[in-house]
Amino acid sequence: MVDYDLFLDKLYGGWLGKIIGVRHGANIEGWTYDKIKKTFGELNYYPFDYKNFAADDDINGPLFFQRALYDYKCNSDITPKEMGFCMLNYVPENHGFFWWGGYGISTEHTAYLNVKNGILPPASGSIGQNGKTMAEQIGGQIFSDCWGLVNPGNPYRAAEYAKKMASVTHDGEGKYGGMFIAACIAEAFVESSIESIINKALKVIPGNCEYAKCVRDVLNYYHDNPKDFRKCFEFVEKNYGYQFYKGVCHIIPNACVIIIALLYGGGDFAKTINIASMCGWDTDCNSGNAGTIIGVINGKSGIPEIWTEPINDFVCASSVIGSLNILDVPSIVAYSAYLAYKIEGEKIPDNIRDSVENSHKYKIYDFELEGSTHAFRCDSNKVKVVIKNTDDRAHSGKRSLKIALDKFKSGSEVSIYSKTYYKPEDFDDSRYDPDFSPTFYPGESFSFYISGDYSEKLSLYVRPYFKDGMSEEKYFGNEVELNGEKWINIKYDVPASKNVVVEEIGFETYIKNSENINEDTICLYIDDFKLSKGGNYSIDFSNYPMEKWNVMHSTPRAFTYFRGLWDIEDGALSGSYFGESAECYTGYYYSRDYEFSSTVVPQNEGYHGLSFRAQGAVRSYSIGLLTPNQIVLYKKIENGKFEVLKSAPFNWSIKEKYNIKVAILNNHFEIYVNDEKVMDYTDENDAYLYGCIGFCGKDGAHTHYEGFSFISRDR
Repeated sequence: MVDYDLFLDKLYGGWLGKIIGVRHGANIEGWTYDKIKKTFGELNYYPFDYKNFAADDDINGPLFFQRALYDYKCNSDITPKEMGFCMLNYVPENHGFFWWGGYGISTEHTAYLNVKNGILPPASGSIGQNGKTMAEQIGGQIFSDCWGLVNPGNPYRAAEYAKKMASVTHDGEGKYGGMFIAACIAEAFVESSIESIINKALKVIPGNCEYAKCVRDVLNYYHDNPKDFRKCFEFVEKNYGYQFYKGVCHIIPNACVIIIALLYGGGDFAKTINIASMCGWDTDCNSGNAGTIIGVINGKSGIPEIWTEPINDFVCASSVIGSLNILDVPSIVAYSAYLAYKIEGEKIPDNIRDSVENSHKYKIYDFELEGSTHAFRCDSNKVKVVIKNTDDRAHSGKRSLKIALDKFKSGSEVSIYSKTYYKPEDFDDSRYDPDFSPTFYPGESFSFYISGDYSEKLSLYVRPYFKDGMSEEKYFGNEVELNGEKWINIKYDVPASKNVVVEEIGFETYIKNSENINEDTICLYIDDFKLSKGGNYSIDFSNYPMEKWNVMHSTPRAFTYFRGLWDIEDGALSGSYFGESAECYTGYYYSRDYEFSSTVVPQNEGYHGLSFRAQGAVRSYSIGLLTPNQIVLYKKIENGKFEVLKSAPFNWSIKEKYNIKVAILNNHFEIYVNDEKVMDYTDENDAYLYGCIGFCGKDGAHTHYEGFSFISRDR
């Protein structure tokens, strides 16, 4: 395994490179080389700015496909079929995540429907099933970064994993591209020469395939003409342009662009990213793959701050699980590192293991990665605030987050916070249709250590707060006076609440001197910001809002959905669908033991249920009323099949109200209706031991849910 500190720096650089590259190319995706040149001339920076960059398929894929290793098996025994089920689990149907262009048009859409309907990987993405054109589009390589990132220094194993995942959706050149990119990334952990990396990666794919040929041709052209990337692109356009290939976005022309960017970028991060986008075609894909490779080569320490500052460690995703769609890059790095150590069979460092295996108990932002901010933000009233990672001091480890306040004076207030929920107005668009559930809930607590560097004449105070996204009000804890350089622990137990969606957690700082004392610069340091999990809250749907992104994208606040029609109707959450299940989700993904209850009002016949321990679209339990006069406990398995675990007679009527409650402890479930116990069950067969909550209807059901309550047993 690569040296720990070097590995994390390169892993951090790889993920940032991917995110930066995708953001760089996103709004010029599909533009031609000529249009980009005419519009921008030379690109030297991001061509467009964003409030926050919304989701993108190029980031969704590697983020969630690597989770197959955690959900199934974290070694080479993992199968393409299991990777296909992973795709079904995290991808919402017909919206979000990737491009839903139609069967036979979008490769991913085509493969998704194949797997869902029993054409299992590797047949699902094969040329034999879908034809050569469909199988050789670009998706095989754009989602493959994760396999290189979790196999540092082992390009052959990275290619093996990439081959399995790519075969879910692609084949032929599409599959080879995934293997090649993964191998490049893996090799970049131990090799800095671009040409050496490319040549090593070429060894993992057939030497006579078109992908290998186009890479060698670009290499040869570069050797003869090493100065001008534009001339090389003209060569590529003439010999490997879109005019030679069928389909919406073929892999071969875009593979050439990645090689151009890497070679002519000369190891410079900015130059590599800019060249990849200036060549046009699938700009976010190409800049993203090139960005991962050059990001690993240079490490986080080799990426200029002007590229990372707009990212601020925040990543928006659009999976089916809302609390997994609000991410920070260091936490992504920790997750990938955890998988990498497990694959290698080496002892997992305690902090990495802790961050993954104790997610149901707590989450800690430790700021130990150089440059990390964990997406912390500020609101200030005419005070210039600079937030930087620093090694000036730390409560634990070596680093902390430094907040510099310029010309801070009496009467000024500054808020430093972590954003735990996002709304449509936080974004410029609905790119890949993200929806969210909070990452923090009423009934939980947060704490942090804080230290200061300021004049002893000042009386500097902080008070923790949370912001309710429903009322837009801030609720404060007790104020605490800081004690100079001494580290002080601040804790806020957020009370159990009704109709609260926690949007921010953090603290407000202010000077309390009666006289107006001006300090040129005040510095605060925060470290070990800890979210202790275990919520206690309830929601009443009678006046509940929808998050309205646009006419095609509207979702109940704090919910995501897999499938179906979900709306607020007649003072209730309304869910329905035809033929298949309608499912929506909310709550914290890693919740383990809890009580979950809801008042259910069936509007017709069918199955009217509550989902619990939901890990995605194909891994969950549900309990509900089923026609005729039954209560049924289901477990979703494999490709989303509903397996009956237990059923019992229960008389119920349409339009009547039933309060259904499930009490969960380990693998044992107790079911109550209107406070009477009607069923219990112990799952002895690969029980799902964590997961969020939600609602589920099937068999043509239309269901109203008047509200719900959640009480954690995890604390």
